[in-house]
Amino acid sequence: MNKLSCVLMALAVALASSELLAGPKVVAKGFFANRAVLVINGETRMLKVGETSPEGVKLLASTSRGAEVEIDGVRQTLSLSRQISATYSEAKVAEVRIPRSDDSHYRVRGAINGQTVDMMVDTGATLIAMSGRDAARLGIDFKSGKRGRSQTAGGIVNSYYVTLNKVSIGGITVHGVPASVVEGNFPVQILLGNSLLSRLEMQEQAGVLVLRQKF
Repeated sequence: MNKLSCVLMALAVALASSELLAGPKVVAKGFFANRAVLVINGETRMLKVGETSPEGVKLLASTSRGAEVEIDGVRQTLSLSRQISATYSEAKVAEVRIPRSDDSHYRVRGAINGQTVDMMVDTGATLIAMSGRDAARLGIDFKSGKRGRSQTAGGIVNSYYVTLNKVSIGGITVHGVPASVVEGNFPVQILLGNSLLSRLEMQEQAGVLVLRQKF
């Protein structure tokens, strides 16, 4: 082996060693109570507190504002403005990540016409759907909308078709969204249907629903 080959081999070994010592590359994508969505070496992982990823990253604590992880025995604090082992880069489009709940549904807090609401993603619903009770709370004059009929557990009831001025989820905002209002208390939770979802890019990654605003 000549001198040049020896030098090249030594450099390769040094580079490989530095990568191993650097540890996994971790990017924060979303924080929730006792759960966090992290991208580790390019793989999306949703960890619960106490869980360790295949790459050796253990989630110690998590709130909506940040998380604490342990890598190779070292505790580190992670926020959306910080990336471990590299420079954080913001998403180029508005993006929301929703973790799957224990009952396998995706629930998210957002806003309708500027008022905070809790919604459940329902890809089987043609429109955003809500009860007359919720619509009244949001100040929606639904009885001025086009009238129809809907089947509920309590029988057939009146429903009304309206257009919501604005629906927001995280940094995503969509204007002029069709919705259905059903008289009474059904559905119990506002359903986030395809009148909004069809206007977003939607992808599921490791138990996390990713919504991105189309431009």
